[in-house]
Amino acid sequence: MLIAVVGLNHRTAPVEVREKLSFSGRFLKEALLRLKEYPVIEGCAILSTCNRTEIYAATMEMDEGLYAIWDFLSCWSEVDISQIKNYTYCHTLYDTIRHLFRVAAGLDSMLLGETQILGQVRSAYQEAVEYQSTNRVLNVLFQQAITVGKRVRTETGIDRNPVSVSYAAVELARVHLAGLENRSVLIIGAGKMSELTARHLVANGVSGVIVSNRSFDRAAVLAAQFNGRAVKFDDLYLYMEEADIVISCTAANHCVVRVQDMRLVMNKRQGRKIFMIDIAVPRDIETEVGQIEGVSLFDIDDLSSMVDQNLAVRKKAAVRAEGIIEEELDGFLKWLGTQFIVPTISALKKWGDEIKQKELKRALNRLGDLSEHDRKVVCSLANSIVNQILHLPVSQLKSYALTTEGHLYTEILQNLFNLDVPGQKPKRQMASHHLEKLLMIKRGSYTNQRCRLGGRE
Repeated sequence: MLIAVVGLNHRTAPVEVREKLSFSGRFLKEALLRLKEYPVIEGCAILSTCNRTEIYAATMEMDEGLYAIWDFLSCWSEVDISQIKNYTYCHTLYDTIRHLFRVAAGLDSMLLGETQILGQVRSAYQEAVEYQSTNRVLNVLFQQAITVGKRVRTETGIDRNPVSVSYAAVELARVHLAGLENRSVLIIGAGKMSELTARHLVANGVSGVIVSNRSFDRAAVLAAQFNGRAVKFDDLYLYMEEADIVISCTAANHCVVRVQDMRLVMNKRQGRKIFMIDIAVPRDIETEVGQIEGVSLFDIDDLSSMVDQNLAVRKKAAVRAEGIIEEELDGFLKWLGTQFIVPTISALKKWGDEIKQKELKRALNRLGDLSEHDRKVVCSLANSIVNQILHLPVSQLKSYALTTEGHLYTEILQNLFNLDVPGQKPKRQMASHHLEKLLMIKRGSYTNQRCRLGGRE
């Protein structure tokens, strides 16, 4: 059983292409069933997020399997297959395993160590199981990937330090206010950054959201996302009197929160402290506001410095994570190796047994009337000869199965003995072809070349 992944992400394809190749929940079942209809696809799962689409497949024929995935993507998106290949990457065999482990660990994300991807991997697997599109190999692969993702986060803490400006703002607020539960926030501005920050705040316990923007309609739209309320920009300071947190991120080219107005606000708050974050460039809040007693003010430079420090910490954690992934990869390869050689060993033993039975029958007929003892001696001799002949190739195959090249040695053995393995197409290719593959793998060029050629040799 061979495994592969074909995918695209924010690094390989623009958003207009990723949109065409995304799979929303209501279409996912249909997509999985259509992909599974390809005879060469033994099992499949689709991971689709805003930044990536990846198709994982188990197949008996790697080249045909890769082509089936590209063809499916082309038919689904109505994008020419040559274009699909230009925007997608592919990994085969052990590279597929390593890739999924890295994805689950957050090492392949736009935001290093981000947490959402692990849940998305889990959902992709659960949906594939629900729609009965997986097989045993993919089941174990995804289960192990989820375990790896959890282990990386537990042992390295790669997700503990925020590396986005919006989330850094949330963490600062949490520290300064000793928690965010039942806190209220006033959002000034209704752009994307304001939305992200509000989303993080609500997810971390903030219960009251007030949005103020020069365009009241835009403020109303943003507030509705969080069951909050929109207020007129002219009433900004009135509502600032009740907020615990103020996040400002407008597109204004001048300050919208001035020191004299904030002094009045703080007088009315009667000693209640307020936490303010200015994410805007140019700044929305006059710097002197931070000097008012009871006001804690941070700007974009403060957040950027925090992000840079945290990113350095995450990069160190990522190095430890890579070590965990290689350790888990080794364990999975050993398990996988024992799986795909079993049918081949069974076929080889059946081949040897058929020859033994045929030759035994011929020999016993020629020897004529033998005693029961003599017949047992002849049969024992035949058994011993066959077992000894097969012992070395079987033992060697078991050893190679624990390496990344085990599948190729398996194919070579199938060709050398012309074995018909159950569940696989009869092998008719020349063994030299597979030896060529083996040599290419050893040089580290086979996978890359196959991907460049679009799965055709």
